[in-house]
Amino acid sequence: MAIGTPQRTTTSNLPDTGLNYTGPLIMVTTLFFMWGFLTCLNDILIPHLKAIFDLNYAQVMLVQLAFFGAYAVFSIPAGFITERVGYKPMMVAGLLTMAAGALLFVPAAMVPSFPLFLAALIILAGGITVLQVAANPYVALLGPARTASSRLTLTQAFNSLGTAIAPWFGGILILATAPRAAEEIAKMLPAELQTYRIEQASSVKLPYIGIAVALVVLAVVIARFKLPHIPEAEGGHAVVKDDSIWKHPNLVMGAIGIFTYVGAEVAIGSFLVNYLHEPNIGNLSLETAAKVLSVYWLGAMVGRFIGSYVLRHLPPRRVLAANAFIAAALICISMATNGYTAMVSILAIGFFNSIMFPTIFTLGIEGLGPLTGEGSGMLNTAIVGGAIIPLVQGYIADRMGIHHAFFLPAICYLYIVFFAIKGLPRKRAVAS
Repeated sequence: MAIGTPQRTTTSNLPDTGLNYTGPLIMVTTLFFMWGFLTCLNDILIPHLKAIFDLNYAQVMLVQLAFFGAYAVFSIPAGFITERVGYKPMMVAGLLTMAAGALLFVPAAMVPSFPLFLAALIILAGGITVLQVAANPYVALLGPARTASSRLTLTQAFNSLGTAIAPWFGGILILATAPRAAEEIAKMLPAELQTYRIEQASSVKLPYIGIAVALVVLAVVIARFKLPHIPEAEGGHAVVKDDSIWKHPNLVMGAIGIFTYVGAEVAIGSFLVNYLHEPNIGNLSLETAAKVLSVYWLGAMVGRFIGSYVLRHLPPRRVLAANAFIAAALICISMATNGYTAMVSILAIGFFNSIMFPTIFTLGIEGLGPLTGEGSGMLNTAIVGGAIIPLVQGYIADRMGIHHAFFLPAICYLYIVFFAIKGLPRKRAVAS
């Protein structure tokens, strides 16, 4: 389609002027660390809340439904507001909303109440959604377009650093007290059960109070830090006649790719502690399994540092297809084996997850031009896959066992292989 007026069609609105954006990038990267840390902490909350409230797998996966469901609710409104007030104010608002959600964990633990925990997670995730909607495109825009994909992959590596540290943090402070066996809990009188639940739930209070304080401090620092303003991106998007995001198959397929990737990554992480606790897999205590979970997320961090270099030299689609295929194969190996082999193969998937999100994201918005903002909103909304796929896997695990329920993430990875091969951008006519 020909466009009468020349439009900027890159993912960046800052020209390659030689200016140094290192300081702003470092500051924004701290936000990637924080939301990675808090997202992965859910993987520790899941076995903890499962034991406290005697939940089955499908019920406890409401944690991820509440958390990632917030993306479906808040992404589009957050994008709409960000376009009008700018990136920096939304980053501050996201951090303060996250702090409010973290503080709500205190009354949830005092009651204790599983629905109140879910409410706290929704507010916390709402803040993270606002943060992602502002920070992801800001990093892509903060510099020349030719390095946007590599730059976003590098900042995502620090997101993975947060996910690698969180299991150790949560394992020590939240899972330190071993829960009683389900049979023993079933025999408790109501008063004794309530006392037990309060005692177990209280372990989340101090960590989340500390997190809330850190988030408020970071909000103040961001508010006072001088971040570059991008008027072309923060003042509204150009109207494109006779074009629509639905006319770009790479974006639609990319949104499904984000849905399946986040769903698979979160589903694996959510079940890993319980999976490694299984007698025929690792026979690890919950606290030890939580620490081993760090290997999964640490692999993603290492892979992203390596991937930021690899993506400068190899076609992104080829790298994405190879990684997704290997991840699917590793799941099949884990399901077909037991013990050490099953453990290592499932943990190794973290390394191959590394470049998937930023690569799918940048391929999804490829060729959108002035529609890039709307396309980014669609891709952020697709993160809701992290709510739905773990819930479905929990339903499957309750019926056929946790060991073989991982076939669902394997299917997700195979779709990503398909997207990498077939999800090409639409050819655009060039204005004369």
